[in-house]
Amino acid sequence: MLDIVALGMVSKYLLWGKVFPRLNYLTKPITANNDASPNINGVRMAGEERRVQILAVAMSLFSERGFRGTTTKEIAQAAGVSEAMVFRHFANKEELYAAILDHKACSGGGFDPAQMLAESLGRKDDNAVFEQLALGALQYHEGDRDFQRLLLHAALEKHELAQMFFEKFVQRVYEYLVAYIRERQRDGALIEIDPAIIVRAFIGMVMHHSLNNNLWDPQRQLLNISNESAAKQFTNILLNGITANPLKKNDRRPSSAEGSARNKN
Repeated sequence: MLDIVALGMVSKYLLWGKVFPRLNYLTKPITANNDASPNINGVRMAGEERRVQILAVAMSLFSERGFRGTTTKEIAQAAGVSEAMVFRHFANKEELYAAILDHKACSGGGFDPAQMLAESLGRKDDNAVFEQLALGALQYHEGDRDFQRLLLHAALEKHELAQMFFEKFVQRVYEYLVAYIRERQRDGALIEIDPAIIVRAFIGMVMHHSLNNNLWDPQRQLLNISNESAAKQFTNILLNGITANPLKKNDRRPSSAEGSARNKN
Protein backbone atom coordinates (compact mmCIF):
# COMPACT_ATOMS: atom_id res chain seq x y z
CA MET A 1 0.00 0.00 0.00
CA LEU A 2 2.33 1.04 -1.32
CA ASP A 3 3.01 -1.69 1.20
CA ILE A 4 -0.22 -3.05 -0.08
CA VAL A 5 -0.88 -0.91 -3.07
CA ALA A 6 -2.03 -2.17 -6.55
CA LEU A 7 0.30 -1.13 -9.31
CA GLY A 8 -0.37 -1.51 -13.01
CA MET A 9 2.78 -3.53 -13.65
CA VAL A 10 1.37 -6.98 -14.33
CA SER A 11 0.15 -8.59 -17.53
CA LYS A 12 -2.97 -10.73 -17.47
CA TYR A 13 -0.78 -13.82 -17.77
CA LEU A 14 1.47 -13.04 -14.80
CA LEU A 15 -0.52 -14.84 -12.17
CA TRP A 16 -0.90 -18.09 -14.02
CA GLY A 17 0.77 -21.42 -13.35
CA LYS A 18 3.46 -21.18 -16.01
CA VAL A 19 4.93 -18.26 -14.10
CA PHE A 20 4.17 -19.50 -10.59
CA PRO A 21 4.28 -23.32 -10.58
CA ARG A 22 2.73 -23.47 -7.10
CA LEU A 23 -0.45 -22.12 -8.66
CA ASN A 24 -0.53 -24.43 -11.65
CA TYR A 25 -4.27 -24.85 -11.31
CA LEU A 26 -4.68 -21.35 -12.74
CA THR A 27 -5.15 -22.04 -16.40
CA LYS A 28 -7.35 -19.28 -17.81
CA PRO A 29 -6.36 -15.64 -18.15
CA ILE A 30 -9.18 -13.11 -18.16
CA THR A 31 -10.32 -12.95 -21.77
CA ALA A 32 -13.60 -12.30 -23.48
CA ASN A 33 -15.69 -15.25 -24.56
CA ASN A 34 -18.88 -15.62 -26.52
CA ASP A 35 -21.19 -17.43 -24.14
CA ALA A 36 -24.22 -15.68 -22.70
CA SER A 37 -25.46 -16.93 -19.36
CA PRO A 38 -28.72 -16.14 -17.54
CA ASN A 39 -28.69 -15.49 -13.82
CA ILE A 40 -31.40 -16.64 -11.46
CA ASN A 41 -33.46 -13.55 -12.30
CA GLY A 42 -33.41 -14.30 -16.00
CA VAL A 43 -31.04 -11.46 -16.94
CA ARG A 44 -28.54 -12.53 -19.54
CA MET A 45 -24.93 -11.38 -19.60
CA ALA A 46 -22.13 -12.04 -22.04
CA GLY A 47 -19.47 -14.35 -20.69
CA GLU A 48 -16.92 -11.63 -19.95
CA GLU A 49 -19.57 -9.42 -18.31
CA ARG A 50 -20.58 -12.29 -16.07
CA ARG A 51 -16.96 -13.07 -15.25
CA VAL A 52 -16.25 -9.46 -14.24
CA GLN A 53 -19.49 -9.30 -12.23
CA ILE A 54 -18.51 -12.40 -10.26
CA LEU A 55 -15.05 -10.92 -9.67
CA ALA A 56 -16.56 -7.70 -8.31
CA VAL A 57 -18.92 -9.55 -5.98
CA ALA A 58 -16.16 -11.87 -4.80
CA MET A 59 -13.81 -8.98 -4.09
CA SER A 60 -16.46 -7.28 -1.97
CA LEU A 61 -17.08 -10.44 0.06
CA PHE A 62 -13.39 -11.30 0.40
CA SER A 63 -12.72 -7.77 1.64
CA GLU A 64 -15.39 -8.15 4.34
CA ARG A 65 -14.82 -11.75 5.46
CA GLY A 66 -11.43 -12.77 4.15
CA PHE A 67 -10.57 -15.63 1.83
CA ARG A 68 -11.22 -18.39 4.34
CA GLY A 69 -14.41 -16.81 5.59
CA THR A 70 -16.07 -16.64 2.16
CA THR A 71 -17.57 -19.59 0.30
CA THR A 72 -18.28 -19.96 -3.40
CA LYS A 73 -21.92 -20.55 -2.48
CA GLU A 74 -22.07 -17.13 -0.82
CA ILE A 75 -20.39 -15.55 -3.85
CA ALA A 76 -22.93 -17.16 -6.16
CA GLN A 77 -25.87 -16.01 -4.05
CA ALA A 78 -24.58 -12.44 -3.89
CA ALA A 79 -24.00 -12.42 -7.67
CA GLY A 80 -27.46 -13.83 -8.33
CA VAL A 81 -26.18 -16.92 -10.14
CA SER A 82 -25.84 -20.61 -9.39
CA GLU A 83 -22.70 -21.97 -7.79
CA ALA A 84 -22.21 -24.00 -10.96
CA MET A 85 -22.00 -20.75 -12.90
CA VAL A 86 -19.18 -19.56 -10.64
CA PHE A 87 -17.30 -22.79 -11.31
CA ARG A 88 -17.96 -22.38 -15.02
CA HIS A 89 -15.78 -19.28 -14.98
CA PHE A 90 -13.39 -20.19 -12.14
CA ALA A 91 -12.24 -23.72 -11.35
CA ASN A 92 -12.05 -23.01 -7.61
CA LYS A 93 -11.86 -20.26 -5.03
CA GLU A 94 -8.10 -19.90 -5.40
CA GLU A 95 -8.44 -19.21 -9.12
CA LEU A 96 -11.11 -16.62 -8.39
CA TYR A 97 -8.89 -14.94 -5.84
CA ALA A 98 -5.91 -14.85 -8.19
CA ALA A 99 -8.08 -13.50 -11.01
CA ILE A 100 -9.11 -10.55 -8.82
CA LEU A 101 -5.48 -9.50 -8.41
CA ASP A 102 -4.80 -10.05 -12.08
CA HIS A 103 -7.91 -8.17 -13.16
CA LYS A 104 -7.06 -5.22 -10.90
CA ALA A 105 -3.58 -5.05 -12.38
CA CYS A 106 -4.81 -5.19 -15.99
CA SER A 107 -7.99 -3.13 -15.76
CA GLY A 108 -6.32 0.19 -16.54
CA GLY A 109 -7.01 1.58 -13.09
CA GLY A 110 -3.73 0.46 -11.62
CA PHE A 111 -1.16 2.63 -9.95
CA ASP A 112 1.98 2.86 -12.08
CA PRO A 113 4.63 5.16 -10.56
CA ALA A 114 6.97 4.79 -13.54
CA GLN A 115 4.39 6.37 -15.83
CA MET A 116 3.06 8.84 -13.28
CA LEU A 117 6.48 10.20 -12.31
CA ALA A 118 8.26 10.13 -15.66
CA GLU A 119 8.35 13.90 -16.11
CA SER A 120 9.30 14.68 -12.51
CA LEU A 121 12.02 12.04 -12.55
CA GLY A 122 13.43 13.50 -15.74
CA ARG A 123 13.66 16.92 -14.05
CA LYS A 124 14.97 15.33 -10.83
CA ASP A 125 12.30 17.29 -8.99
CA ASP A 126 12.36 15.56 -5.60
CA ASN A 127 9.34 17.42 -4.23
CA ALA A 128 7.25 16.51 -7.25
CA VAL A 129 8.40 12.87 -7.25
CA PHE A 130 7.41 12.17 -3.66
CA GLU A 131 4.33 14.38 -3.61
CA GLN A 132 2.88 12.82 -6.77
CA LEU A 133 3.65 9.33 -5.51
CA ALA A 134 1.94 9.99 -2.18
CA LEU A 135 -1.09 11.59 -3.78
CA GLY A 136 -1.46 8.76 -6.30
CA ALA A 137 -1.36 6.12 -3.57
CA LEU A 138 -3.84 7.97 -1.34
CA GLN A 139 -6.30 8.54 -4.15
CA TYR A 140 -6.01 4.97 -5.37
CA HIS A 141 -6.84 3.46 -2.01
CA GLU A 142 -9.59 5.96 -1.31
CA GLY A 143 -11.20 5.01 -4.62
CA ASP A 144 -10.96 1.26 -4.03
CA ARG A 145 -11.29 0.49 -0.34
CA ASP A 146 -12.55 -3.04 -0.98
CA PHE A 147 -9.27 -3.96 -2.65
CA GLN A 148 -7.27 -2.42 0.18
CA ARG A 149 -9.20 -4.51 2.71
CA LEU A 150 -8.86 -7.62 0.54
CA LEU A 151 -5.08 -7.27 0.48
CA LEU A 152 -4.99 -6.84 4.26
CA HIS A 153 -7.05 -10.01 4.69
CA ALA A 154 -4.70 -11.88 2.36
CA ALA A 155 -1.69 -10.80 4.39
CA LEU A 156 -3.32 -11.66 7.73
CA GLU A 157 -4.38 -15.09 6.45
CA LYS A 158 -0.87 -15.68 5.06
CA HIS A 159 -2.34 -16.61 1.72
CA GLU A 160 0.34 -17.27 -0.88
CA LEU A 161 -1.26 -14.70 -3.17
CA ALA A 162 -0.37 -12.00 -0.64
CA GLN A 163 3.29 -12.94 -1.03
CA MET A 164 2.86 -12.96 -4.79
CA PHE A 165 1.42 -9.46 -4.64
CA PHE A 166 4.32 -8.32 -2.45
CA GLU A 167 6.91 -9.71 -4.82
CA LYS A 168 5.33 -8.30 -7.96
CA PHE A 169 4.11 -4.94 -6.66
CA VAL A 170 5.49 -3.76 -3.34
CA GLN A 171 9.03 -4.96 -3.94
CA ARG A 172 9.12 -3.21 -7.29
CA VAL A 173 8.10 0.08 -5.72
CA TYR A 174 10.93 -0.21 -3.19
CA GLU A 175 13.45 -1.02 -5.90
CA TYR A 176 12.20 1.83 -8.05
CA LEU A 177 12.43 4.45 -5.29
CA VAL A 178 15.70 3.14 -3.87
CA ALA A 179 17.34 3.51 -7.30
CA TYR A 180 16.10 7.09 -7.60
CA ILE A 181 17.24 8.05 -4.09
CA ARG A 182 20.70 6.58 -4.69
CA GLU A 183 21.02 8.64 -7.85
CA ARG A 184 20.04 11.80 -5.98
CA GLN A 185 22.53 10.95 -3.22
CA ARG A 186 25.26 10.70 -5.84
CA ASP A 187 24.14 14.11 -7.10
CA GLY A 188 24.61 15.48 -3.59
CA ALA A 189 20.93 16.43 -3.33
CA LEU A 190 20.05 13.95 -0.56
CA ILE A 191 22.06 13.00 2.50
CA GLU A 192 23.65 9.59 2.88
CA ILE A 193 21.05 7.42 4.62
CA ASP A 194 20.14 3.89 3.62
CA PRO A 195 17.64 4.49 0.79
CA ALA A 196 15.48 1.59 1.97
CA ILE A 197 15.00 3.37 5.30
CA ILE A 198 13.95 6.56 3.50
CA VAL A 199 11.44 4.63 1.41
CA ARG A 200 10.07 2.82 4.47
CA ALA A 201 9.67 6.10 6.37
CA PHE A 202 7.86 7.80 3.51
CA ILE A 203 5.60 4.90 2.64
CA GLY A 204 4.89 4.48 6.34
CA MET A 205 3.52 8.00 6.58
CA VAL A 206 1.42 7.66 3.46
CA MET A 207 -0.04 4.24 4.17
CA HIS A 208 -0.74 4.83 7.86
CA HIS A 209 -2.70 7.92 6.80
CA SER A 210 -4.55 5.87 4.17
CA LEU A 211 -5.44 3.12 6.63
CA ASN A 212 -6.70 5.66 9.15
CA ASN A 213 -8.90 7.39 6.58
CA ASN A 214 -10.29 4.23 5.00
CA LEU A 215 -10.48 1.73 7.85
CA TRP A 216 -9.88 3.02 11.37
CA ASP A 217 -11.03 6.62 11.33
CA PRO A 218 -13.30 7.17 8.31
CA GLN A 219 -14.87 10.18 10.06
CA ARG A 220 -11.37 11.68 10.18
CA GLN A 221 -11.64 12.75 13.79
CA LEU A 222 -7.88 12.59 14.34
CA LEU A 223 -6.85 14.42 11.19
CA ASN A 224 -9.08 15.86 8.51
CA ILE A 225 -7.05 17.11 5.56
CA SER A 226 -7.29 16.60 1.82
CA ASN A 227 -5.16 14.02 0.04
CA GLU A 228 -3.40 16.86 -1.75
CA SER A 229 -2.49 18.53 1.53
CA ALA A 230 -1.38 15.24 3.09
CA ALA A 231 0.88 14.43 0.13
CA LYS A 232 2.44 17.88 0.26
CA GLN A 233 2.99 17.83 4.04
CA PHE A 234 4.42 14.30 4.13
CA THR A 235 6.84 15.21 1.35
CA ASN A 236 7.88 18.33 3.22
CA ILE A 237 8.55 16.31 6.38
CA LEU A 238 10.57 13.75 4.44
CA LEU A 239 12.75 16.24 2.58
CA ASN A 240 13.02 19.03 5.15
CA GLY A 241 12.38 17.44 8.54
CA ILE A 242 10.66 19.14 11.47
CA THR A 243 13.61 20.56 13.42
CA ALA A 244 13.49 24.37 13.63
CA ASN A 245 17.29 24.78 13.61
CA PRO A 246 18.77 21.74 11.88
CA LEU A 247 22.36 20.99 12.81
CA LYS A 248 25.07 21.26 10.24
CA LYS A 249 26.40 17.93 9.08
CA ASN A 250 29.73 18.40 10.88
CA ASP A 251 27.97 19.51 14.07
CA ARG A 252 25.81 16.41 14.41
CA ARG A 253 25.23 15.49 18.01
CA PRO A 254 26.47 11.99 18.95
CA SER A 255 23.87 9.33 19.59
CA SER A 256 23.53 7.95 23.13
CA ALA A 257 25.44 4.83 22.08
CA GLU A 258 28.26 6.93 20.65
CA GLY A 259 28.35 9.05 23.78
CA SER A 260 28.61 6.00 26.02
CA ALA A 261 31.47 4.63 23.95
CA ARG A 262 33.34 7.90 24.23
CA ASN A 263 32.86 8.07 28.00
CA LYS A 264 34.32 4.59 28.38
CA ASN A 265 37.39 5.68 26.50
